[in-house]
Amino acid sequence: MLLAFSAIIFGLILLVWSADKFVEGATSLAHHLGVSPLIIGITIIGFGTSAPEILVSIVAVVEGTPDIAIGNALGSNIANIGLILGVTAFITPIPIAKGLFRREYPLLVIATVLLTLCLIDGSLDQIDGLTLLLVLAAILIYLIKSHQNDRKKNDIEDKLAEAIPENITLISAIIWSLVGLTALVGSSKILVWGATDIAQALGVSELIIGLTVIALGTSLPELAASIVSLKKGVPDMAIGNIIGSNLFNSLAVIGLPALVTDFSINTHAVTRDLPVVVGLTILLFCFSFFPTSPNQSLSRLKGLCLLCCFVIYQLYLYYGVMVGNI
Repeated sequence: MLLAFSAIIFGLILLVWSADKFVEGATSLAHHLGVSPLIIGITIIGFGTSAPEILVSIVAVVEGTPDIAIGNALGSNIANIGLILGVTAFITPIPIAKGLFRREYPLLVIATVLLTLCLIDGSLDQIDGLTLLLVLAAILIYLIKSHQNDRKKNDIEDKLAEAIPENITLISAIIWSLVGLTALVGSSKILVWGATDIAQALGVSELIIGLTVIALGTSLPELAASIVSLKKGVPDMAIGNIIGSNLFNSLAVIGLPALVTDFSINTHAVTRDLPVVVGLTILLFCFSFFPTSPNQSLSRLKGLCLLCCFVIYQLYLYYGVMVGNI
């Protein structure tokens, strides 16, 4: 079991590193090819923060452990809102941009509803996967066109341009893209193997491992992005990153594995974990929209409430494991 624990730790470290290098290489490559910072920011960088979840889920499904894939996707959404956004808001109140809830949040609601409809029948097939991915593509196109027409387009372009490395040559960008992608696949296989081995050794379901250890580990890029936003004095970026990540988690992390192969959904994921995802998504909206005020923000108290919801959920999972119900 020591080897399996070591595999998880090494796999998570390599996963985060490789995701960072892949995004760095891919964004620089796109920049060299003349792609606008706006498109790079919405697609490549948006994909990059969810790359760990996507690769882990695909590998898990291919290797016959779909519970890890589902647990990873749902658990990451829960961790993003409850843990990462909760901690960020508790440290520094997050101002709420009106445009965020006029444009991005309704898209997250659509993605969550669609995810629920796909999971509620207890199985995922290629039609579900294709539907999820087509909706994701439509959302990305809408966001790009919407931001292009935004009055603050130049400010958006400038902010996104700051995230694109300028000192990487075209050859280096290609190399780092390939190295990052290869390491992502390799680290995902290591992580899934370690998680599966521990689940079997401890008699814990693979779904629980996916919801906890793997979900928290693959959410590290989102945590890093939130910390960076605090250091730069732009905490409002944190909520945008979380909404974007949860969009990709709901549509790509579930959709791509389903496109690869059909698989059934653990009953607990539908009856216990999916409602938590839906509940936290609704709670985030309520906290961010009500009560309305000129200086609306996600306050420390609201952040603490989100964090408490996450802790209670984790304690419930722990209790379930201890009494042998899950």
